[in-house]
Amino acid sequence: MANQLYQQARKYTALALAAPPEQRGEALAKAKNALSSAYANTTPAEQQQLSEMQQQLDQLS
Repeated sequence: MANQLYQQARKYTALALAAPPEQRGEALAKAKNALSSAYANTTPAEQQQLSEMQQQLDQLS
């Protein structure tokens, strides 16, 4: 069974990266919240991917 929190984090990160500038703030907040929620419930490999997603989001803000 796939980790739903991890999948949500991936989804919201992708949406934030694609969001137009006027919607980026809200999208970033949702993505960062999803990443935070997912981190504690993931495998080390998934945690590495979540860290990479966080770095991508940090570059947008």
